[in-house]
Amino acid sequence: MGISIRAYARHRGVTDTAVHKAIRAGRVTPEADGTIDAAKADAEWARNSAPARSGTQARAPRVTVPEAGEVGRDTGRDAGAAALPAGGASLLQARTVNEVVKAQTNKVRLARLKGELVERSQVVAHVFKLARDERDAWLNWPARVSAQMAATLAVDPHAMHLALEAAVRAHLAELGEVRVKVD
Repeated sequence: MGISIRAYARHRGVTDTAVHKAIRAGRVTPEADGTIDAAKADAEWARNSAPARSGTQARAPRVTVPEAGEVGRDTGRDAGAAALPAGGASLLQARTVNEVVKAQTNKVRLARLKGELVERSQVVAHVFKLARDERDAWLNWPARVSAQMAATLAVDPHAMHLALEAAVRAHLAELGEVRVKVD
């Protein structure tokens, strides 16, 4: 059998309301008969509460929230996990991680509403179309300029066209070997 909640509050140097709040929040576990084991409760209180500041309130550990552009990268995904210690999480740390995730989600929603974010599939399709248009423009270039260049250089127009086309295709083949990784 332990001591009463009021006696434990005097032992801790806090109000009995603070002890009741700690019990409701799960920071302290009472015995089956409703009393408090002081040694066990002191350990739980220390483990599940943030260290006191010079003021009257405790402060949660600081966890940085990545910018909207960083969400979806490793930093955004692991920000909550990085805040937790390896041995497990206290209630306060779990709440802090929850608030960080909410802040990240709200930041992404706001950026999407402002038009600062675009869908990845749309971007990939747009870049593909731009690259295809660029390739087609280069493939059509020898046909447009070979006759003019042949006249300027006084060479056979057909030979000039074949030489330019071969050079352009070789160059495009080199550019096509570069593999872009889209994550």
